[in-house]
Amino acid sequence: MKKINFKPKLFDTIRNYDRQTFVADLSSGIIVGIVALPLSIAFAIASGVAPEKGLLTAAIGGFLISFFGGSRVQIAGPTGAFIVVLYGIIEQFGLEGLLLATFMAGVMMLGMGLLKLGKIIQFMPYPITIGFTSGIAVIIFSTQVKHFFGMTGDVLPADFADKLVYYFSNFHTTNLYAVGLGLLTIVVSVYGSKLNRKIPGTLIAIVLTTALTGFFNLPVETIGSTFGELSATIPKPSMPWIDFNTFRLLIVPAFTIAMLGSIESLMSMMVSDGATGRRSRPDTELMAHGIANMLAPLFGAIPACGAVARTMTNVRNGGRTPISGIIHSLFILMVLLFLGKMAKLIPLSTLAGILFVVAYNMSEWRSFKGIFNHTKSEITVLLVTFFLTVFLDISVAIQFGLVLAAFLFVKRVSETSDIQVINEEVEDEKSYMQEDTHDELLDVPKGVEVFQIKGPFFFGIANRFEQVEKELHQKPRVRILRMSRVPFIDSTGLKNFNSFLVRCRNSHIHVILCGIPPEPYLTLKKNEIIDRIGPENVCVNIEDAIERARVCLTMMKSS
Repeated sequence: MKKINFKPKLFDTIRNYDRQTFVADLSSGIIVGIVALPLSIAFAIASGVAPEKGLLTAAIGGFLISFFGGSRVQIAGPTGAFIVVLYGIIEQFGLEGLLLATFMAGVMMLGMGLLKLGKIIQFMPYPITIGFTSGIAVIIFSTQVKHFFGMTGDVLPADFADKLVYYFSNFHTTNLYAVGLGLLTIVVSVYGSKLNRKIPGTLIAIVLTTALTGFFNLPVETIGSTFGELSATIPKPSMPWIDFNTFRLLIVPAFTIAMLGSIESLMSMMVSDGATGRRSRPDTELMAHGIANMLAPLFGAIPACGAVARTMTNVRNGGRTPISGIIHSLFILMVLLFLGKMAKLIPLSTLAGILFVVAYNMSEWRSFKGIFNHTKSEITVLLVTFFLTVFLDISVAIQFGLVLAAFLFVKRVSETSDIQVINEEVEDEKSYMQEDTHDELLDVPKGVEVFQIKGPFFFGIANRFEQVEKELHQKPRVRILRMSRVPFIDSTGLKNFNSFLVRCRNSHIHVILCGIPPEPYLTLKKNEIIDRIGPENVCVNIEDAIERARVCLTMMKSS
């Protein structure tokens, strides 16, 4: 059994931890905590839960991910990527169902880490990732229009198209005070940080708009008027109520949370690695996210994952170890316990303005536009994933994206695989294996064909042998299969390989193999193909194979 690859970065970094590093982590952790504070509240409300749930998530989930994670600088908490999924779960199953789905997602993420899938998830095709994030950005924007314009009316519908109808029908109820606060929030959020980089523009916007609302007694909806008093305590841990039927219905939403969280966290980790020049541990990071999302919902927290913006804020402000992430979580916890009740004064249009900025940053419209310069297949993948996310369901888009990623992988690999037929001159072994070497050609005897196979021989090109044979006008007496560049053979490829040998035998064509790498050789050996062909017909290189072909031709003439 392979050893579990669980190595939290915290335990490595504290070995040589000093006062200077702590001061840097302390300063960065507090700054990131200030940045995370309004975002945690905004993401919670947009997800359909009470504001304190977002703070609990940043405090508990963020702490556990920093403590057990595989990154030095990852900052975790509630993120915009989850809003769409969580809102749908809340509508159908309530808070209890969301907590259970979060726990289930944690189990899945832990399993993915144990199975060492961290590096594989990072290879999600770029058009699919952009399609997801851009689609989610559009949905976040669409959910906040009501609060930004201060509209009054029925409950906002979940479907995107129905939202558009709702907004046209209720636009006459627009509250100009709410619009003013929302616009002020956007301007201050975007430009406020340029005045003082240590204080995020979102925090300045919240303080300013909340003060204006209270001082002038503006008639706008606030957190308090909509959600009532905030709970400034940590709930006692309790296991979400489990019902088998509910459990079964939550499998797909939980899988969506697990995949979204994994992709977003590993993307954040990769970006921070590029900025710091350090290498993180993706499998450990996945296991840490699994642990956090299993334990945090016991205290009423929603899903947590790594966030690119907060992680890069940590990097830019000098965070060096997971201690900065832990300090960020403790700062959020202190605010929740001692200042949480003040959050009830924040206008909802302010939070909508903040989420508009978040949606714009998430949209990656430049990357979206840039993919239109790529191939038609990538453009199609981008648009299909985007429209599925916006108009149908993020869970469907995730599943479709994974299937599409697999098809794209098979297509790309099959395009690199090739079978070339040679019956006159063939490169010697050195020239064949080193493409920058001057070609040395060997004469192929008359009556001999060389099948040069390049790339994996798998189900993606399984019928290529039969296609190549149909294109040939004359049947040789000897066929040499040159397999130096075949990294592996799967079961479908093996089946078609067997069929090829049967056709050769029926046509009285002698088969010689040469240059088989160790792994394909073991596969052929285990399936008794080497014994059927005969060890004398398995050669080390093309030179030996051609010499063996000459011997076989001589034997055929004399018989």
